[in-house]
Amino acid sequence: MEYRKLGNTGTAVSRIAFGAMYLGVQTPEDEAFALLDAFVDAGGNLVDTSNVYGGGSSEEIIGRWFASRPTDVTDRVVLATKGRFGTGTDVNSLGSTRRQMRRSLDTSLRRLGRDHVDLYQIHAWDPLTPIEETLSFLDDAVHAGKINYLGLSNFTGWQLQLTLSTAQQMGTHMPVTLQQQYSLLSRESEYEVIPAALHNNVSLLPWSPLAGGFLTGKYQRGTTPAPDTRAGSDDKLYQWVSAEYAASDRNWHTIDTVVHIARETGNTPSQVALAWAADQPSVAAPIVGARTLTLTHLTDNLGAAELHLDADSTAALDTVSAPTRGGYPYGGFGTAQRSRDFHGSKAQAHLIDGGSDAPLGHA
Repeated sequence: MEYRKLGNTGTAVSRIAFGAMYLGVQTPEDEAFALLDAFVDAGGNLVDTSNVYGGGSSEEIIGRWFASRPTDVTDRVVLATKGRFGTGTDVNSLGSTRRQMRRSLDTSLRRLGRDHVDLYQIHAWDPLTPIEETLSFLDDAVHAGKINYLGLSNFTGWQLQLTLSTAQQMGTHMPVTLQQQYSLLSRESEYEVIPAALHNNVSLLPWSPLAGGFLTGKYQRGTTPAPDTRAGSDDKLYQWVSAEYAASDRNWHTIDTVVHIARETGNTPSQVALAWAADQPSVAAPIVGARTLTLTHLTDNLGAAELHLDADSTAALDTVSAPTRGGYPYGGFGTAQRSRDFHGSKAQAHLIDGGSDAPLGHA
């Protein structure tokens, strides 16, 4: 297993992280224990859950796993959870207010049977709560020994930068990670989010790095997905997301390229897709945790932990999956305007005037 630094900290995390979203929902407790054992035995150490996964059952199962395993096993785990969404029904049972985050954190610690978590993440931006309020509480929790590090999840670029700048101005602890949907089929975070993360030494923890199973190669264009798959389930959210992936010709070309590279290199499509994600700038660890994760799936996914694609394979995947550049400011003209070197002063001046022969950049 390879390890990476967790943001601007000295803590090392495994190149593949274990996502516990489906523990207690699709994955019964005995199977969950076997998966966690196999993950840690393989050298994995980053385990990610949330206060709302399975209505809290995910955290409870992880807590019982911790209680049933020796400390020389559990001490290896870098444990991450999240707060922001609620499991209650009252008007204040969700959000990133001081009141709600305190309740969420304390409930998570009780379920996990721990006095602290290594990484506590704001599960999503809260448009109704001043970020100063949230950061103030989280800083208090760090000083109280309940949290080691702070993280974010599902933030846009401006939300990420505002949060980091506000923390710096307030003198509070800085978030060190951002959990974000990111894969070969979902690269739009490269426009704003990832540059902001790189600038601030924030580690990206990609969720859905296999794009809901599409990058495993199990779906075929123009066919009806099997009912035991995410795309073929009766879950409306899965159906919507799967239909969005399936509607793009670019995505199918990307999947074909992943499958081809897997055959050429003797790896599985999942391993190729995970290896690509793991080696992207700012990424610390893609999170694996399929709806129907089995020991076979987990072993296959962990096969990507030490896989590095060669330059030709990486270039082929980068090209075929490149997101649509769109219009200004993300297209070639806007990109070229923001560029600078010591050899093109005339070209730069020409770009300001919107010259028709402006070179195309890369979004």
